[in-house]
Amino acid sequence: MSGADPSQAAGAGPDSDLGRMAVASAYQRFEPRAYLHNNYAPPRGDLSSPDGVGPWKLRCLAQTFATGEVTGHTLIDIGSGPTIYQLLSACAHFEDITMTDFLEVNRQELGLWLREEPGAFNWSVYSQHVCLIEGKGESWQEKECQLRAKVKRVLPIDVHQSQPLGAGSLAPLPADALVSTFCLEAVSPDLTSFQQALDHITTLLRPGGHLLLIGALEESWYLAGEARLAVVPVHEEEVREALLRSGYEVRDLRTYVMPAHLRTGVDDVKGIFFAWAQKKVGV
Repeated sequence: MSGADPSQAAGAGPDSDLGRMAVASAYQRFEPRAYLHNNYAPPRGDLSSPDGVGPWKLRCLAQTFATGEVTGHTLIDIGSGPTIYQLLSACAHFEDITMTDFLEVNRQELGLWLREEPGAFNWSVYSQHVCLIEGKGESWQEKECQLRAKVKRVLPIDVHQSQPLGAGSLAPLPADALVSTFCLEAVSPDLTSFQQALDHITTLLRPGGHLLLIGALEESWYLAGEARLAVVPVHEEEVREALLRSGYEVRDLRTYVMPAHLRTGVDDVKGIFFAWAQKKVGV
């Protein structure tokens, strides 16, 4: 969930500027707890069925990190939103993790969990599931402790700026890897903005580094409390083409069709994509 102040977006026309301003305005009504309830509590947060959306996302990430190819010192999570599940498999492979989000309310929500404060969202079911599928004999408490230790900072970000983390970023750059889940399509008013946002975050990644991208397929809106957020609908081939245009080799691209019982009325998502892409040297 990374929003945008589009006023300084490089190369953006007036229509794109207005679209991004509308996106940024809508996100001021974003409610993290409502979003978490809609997507990470049952039924979507029920991890007991291997065919569920939660197990599918966690499996894609765990299997990719299990290859041993996506590793290094620094990782940046682009548009973390109020969620941490996307880093549960990553934290064993990186020493310095930066989480980011445009919205202060989401950064505050992350801080509650990172500091183990009362009232933080309970991710233990996700942590337990990741430990189960990774099969390393690790307890979920150890997993969460490791992730908390590896997250060094939570920073503001604007993916519609040519320097998404701003000048003089506190994050070590360029990063060895990027993770981004349900961000770019959710803050882009059109495919051109989606492509530009992907180009912008790619500048944060070293040549040869890896990007793991998860997002919605054919979704045009979703709810987060009082906020109804517009989403640019993307198809699998549009995701592949965008990655190629941004200078990546697509290593893996998988899709998941949202089953009828998980279409709960909080959005119109048709499916989910998972992409593993590697930035080409010289890009």
